[in-house]
Amino acid sequence: MWLIPQRKMTTSLHITTLNRDAILTHIDALADILHNCVTGGASVSFMLPYSPERARDFWRGVAESVARNERIVLAAAGPDGELIGTVQLIIDQPENQPHRADVAKLLVHEKARRFGAGRQLMAALEEAARARQKTVLVLDTATGSGAETFYVRTGWQKVGEIPRYALMPDGELTATSVFYKFL
Repeated sequence: MWLIPQRKMTTSLHITTLNRDAILTHIDALADILHNCVTGGASVSFMLPYSPERARDFWRGVAESVARNERIVLAAAGPDGELIGTVQLIIDQPENQPHRADVAKLLVHEKARRFGAGRQLMAALEEAARARQKTVLVLDTATGSGAETFYVRTGWQKVGEIPRYALMPDGELTATSVFYKFL
């Protein structure tokens, strides 16, 4: 059950790192967050129609990637312990880029947005990157999206845009904005 959080939710969020087993344990909650974001129009690599089973399949693959030490998955839980958001840090990079990591799939369930979960997830992600001697983070997001505005507001530097980069979930072409952040 989702409760509408109070504005002070930012102080009652709990950010945790999920290992393979934790991802599999919480796969339904993670799949719900992903499904909610995709069906809400987020450009996070998936197309409509998008089923909860496809979302669970995605998370099963992520769990195996975590087990291979290719990525780190962070999750935000609300005051009731229910997962409301997640983000990934892809740390497996080519040997000439040991200092770099990619940020992927910052997802916050629509019922929990605008209460600080995204900011707290990104702050924890930056801490995790620093702990692994990652000094350059990169990401891309749909140009003109709320995510683009979020990244600008949180100190990310926009490099530029690539037109016609990807399809939105509804099939419409979109540009992507490329960002970096030095730690």
